[in-house]
Amino acid sequence: MGNGDTRVRGLAARAGGWSARHRWAAVGIWVLFVVLAMGLGSAAGRVDVKDSDQLKGETHTAAKIIDDAGIDEPASETVLIQSKGSGVKATDADFRAAVAAVMKAVEGTGKVTDVTSPYDTNTISKDGRSALVQFDMRGEADTAGDRVEPVLKAVEGVQKEHDSLRIEEIGGASMMKTFSDAFGDDFEKAELSAVPVALGILLIAFGALVAALLPVLLAVSAIMATMGLMGVVSHVMPMSDTANSVMLLVGLAVGVDYCLFYLRREREERQAGRDPQTALRIAAATSGRAIIVSGVTVCVAMAGMLFTGLAEFEAMGLASLMVVAVAMVGSVTVLPALLSLLGERVEKGKIPFLHPESRLRRKRRGNQESRFWTAVLKGVLAKPVVSVVVAAGALLAIAAPALGMKTQNLTLDQEFGDSLPIVQTYNRVNDAFPGGSDPAEVVVKAADINAPEVTGALAEFKERAISSGASRGPVEIKLHDAQNLAFVYVPLVGGSDFDKAGRSLDTLRDEVRPATLGKVDGVQAPITGQVAGSKDFNDQLTGAVVPVFAFVVVFAFVLMLLSFRSLTIAITSIVLNLLSVGAAYGILVAVFQHGWGASLVGAEGVGAIITWLPLFLFVILFGLSMDYHVFVVSRIREARLRGRTTKDAIQHGVVTTAGVVTSAAVIMVAVFAIFGTLSMQSMKQMGVGLAAAVLIDATIIRGVLLPAVMALLGERNWYLPKWLNRLPDLTHDEAADAMVAPAARDDEGEPLRV
Repeated sequence: MGNGDTRVRGLAARAGGWSARHRWAAVGIWVLFVVLAMGLGSAAGRVDVKDSDQLKGETHTAAKIIDDAGIDEPASETVLIQSKGSGVKATDADFRAAVAAVMKAVEGTGKVTDVTSPYDTNTISKDGRSALVQFDMRGEADTAGDRVEPVLKAVEGVQKEHDSLRIEEIGGASMMKTFSDAFGDDFEKAELSAVPVALGILLIAFGALVAALLPVLLAVSAIMATMGLMGVVSHVMPMSDTANSVMLLVGLAVGVDYCLFYLRREREERQAGRDPQTALRIAAATSGRAIIVSGVTVCVAMAGMLFTGLAEFEAMGLASLMVVAVAMVGSVTVLPALLSLLGERVEKGKIPFLHPESRLRRKRRGNQESRFWTAVLKGVLAKPVVSVVVAAGALLAIAAPALGMKTQNLTLDQEFGDSLPIVQTYNRVNDAFPGGSDPAEVVVKAADINAPEVTGALAEFKERAISSGASRGPVEIKLHDAQNLAFVYVPLVGGSDFDKAGRSLDTLRDEVRPATLGKVDGVQAPITGQVAGSKDFNDQLTGAVVPVFAFVVVFAFVLMLLSFRSLTIAITSIVLNLLSVGAAYGILVAVFQHGWGASLVGAEGVGAIITWLPLFLFVILFGLSMDYHVFVVSRIREARLRGRTTKDAIQHGVVTTAGVVTSAAVIMVAVFAIFGTLSMQSMKQMGVGLAAAVLIDATIIRGVLLPAVMALLGERNWYLPKWLNRLPDLTHDEAADAMVAPAARDDEGEPLRV
């Protein structure tokens, strides 16, 4: 069989063939798609997730009541006035003068309203050394951080005049500004540095500028198109900045990986002596198919986030799903067209010392195998039982700390440490007024908020909140007569300790409220606030774990079963991926919860894993792990169909894919590790978790455990019960490879069905 019109079955092969024959049309359609998507997204604008839609439960109910009433809650600010020693008390003349000076200074800016004295609101600490001046920022809360600087400067001016006192401001607006100044550029630098890092690694991997640029350009174009699509889709399902950052991370990782797989295979076939047309056809039928299988699996995993019921998770899941789908389509359509157009010119821009002619000559003689992995595989396949026991034992040991995982929404000091002055202010306020910086907020709605039974219930609630031990006060009630609403602010005992504050919240919800406001017909009184939001988030996320895990695992299993028509491959795929995720969990807990090696990544004193991360990591890692798994197992299957024994096929499949898997893994690890350098602990945990998991997956899992398990199973790797033979056949045939090797046959001379 020659290089003629060999017909290759499969969507990827057909797409690659069409693109190669209609090169300019394929490139033009892709460019038009990207431009159209960006234009439509720009015209439509992006709708972001509202606070009222972030959560279900009481937090959502409270936000909905406030939205429906048309009340825009302002950004509240607090100025802590505190004696530096034990001498000055709030009752002293100097202290009173400082309070008056603060009130006059902030009012003088014209940026604030409702300034209250601690002597009127009784916001004076028990020891008499601390007091709080409270006020609201004028204008919308979301943009208050842009207007708070004159107020901060006014407070600083008062501080300079009172050396014996500590005068510091904290609140929603000041925190917004501080974090924006300190970490806004942090994110931008991380996102901007990801592309140069990926390009640098690709230059080393390919040794040629054009070959290195192709994956990056395709990944960036897929990201740009997805950003436009996010704008359009956001009018149906709102998006967010977090979803945008996750989309960029995932898009760059899978976009570069998919192109890398395709480009490496096409290059390998040309170096083995195939003509460009045949090399491209083989790459389309093999790597192209692996990309589609992997891409669909990743999309299914990302879709799992849609089952959480959490708006932020749904936004992240949909954005990630879209960018993976776009990158997958681009890899099997426009990439073959570009390779067909470039031909040998894909090797242009050779980098000295990275692309020496001697290396090329070795490759043209067919030496595609990695010496390092050849040596490793020799030992693994010689003693597969020992390899499985050692590798699996090591991964289980790494995963063991995950059994004691503690998750919570990180407090301000956990998230940012003591590096920022405002964090120290936050701690001082909490020490002096436990729960005062983040009080529970009871949103009371009634037909007539001034009705005697309602005002009586509010007064009783205020009294019982303190007598029950849930709060030490002061409890503040703010009426909105026109909307028949009342806001009750209750500082919780426990303060920034979410465990203790959570118990205080439970007392309010389960005991105090039913005994007071709950007895008045027609009154709604959902309790919200930071502690309540954290608890509601945890409860909802806990309820989503089982359905999300089940959805992702079951659908991934079915896809593997249909793609390889092997029950064994499907089962081992799931088990190995779960082991990889477990190891990532173990590393996270060891570093961030127990503090083992925490100083190496700047994570001392965190003591917990942020609530959303375990489920997020599971979905992302389960999807991304399939990249390598599908690519390696597809190559092993090809070798088996071409007549090699299963053991030889494993050796050939692993060592010939080692280079591309290593390059892809290094890119992913480098990109994720960038986020591990950020100052926010939540982003640091995400970056470290993803980087560690990918590194483990590409080395121990794919390089040791997978070949060892497959070697032990032997021909059982390809087992499919007869009653499953009627399943759809999504495998690709080997027509393209048949021109260089006869199809393998079983003992009776029949073609081997693998």
